[in-house]
Amino acid sequence: MGTAAGLSQDLPQRMLQQPESNSLSMASSAPSQPSRQSVPVVAQAGEAPPPQRIPRWLVRMELFLRVMLRMYIGLAVCYAPWSHTFWDQNPLFAQFPVLSAYAANGAVRGMISGLGILNLWFAFHDALHHRDG
Repeated sequence: MGTAAGLSQDLPQRMLQQPESNSLSMASSAPSQPSRQSVPVVAQAGEAPPPQRIPRWLVRMELFLRVMLRMYIGLAVCYAPWSHTFWDQNPLFAQFPVLSAYAANGAVRGMISGLGILNLWFAFHDALHHRDG
């Protein structure tokens, strides 16, 4: 019985000994006439279940966190190209001199800052034009 063949022969017998989750003993212990509150609503075969509403506080908390994250990322991306410590002394740019030459270009710095401003715009737009559903 210590072999794999012995274990595979014991497995179906052990599985048959487990009680079923919808056994008759559980059904007989249920009340004979359930109240209206405990009867679950069963959807028809063609109908979708009713949607569950998300609490308003959770929607607003998600909006707040999303706006704060976008603002933080937008400010960081706007500031990073003009930071001497982060941009000019970056070890990645020191390892790849060709990349450093492109990164030192003012137009590239401006485009990166523009992406940060775009991210700030999305954050403010979300905060000002959000509608609770």
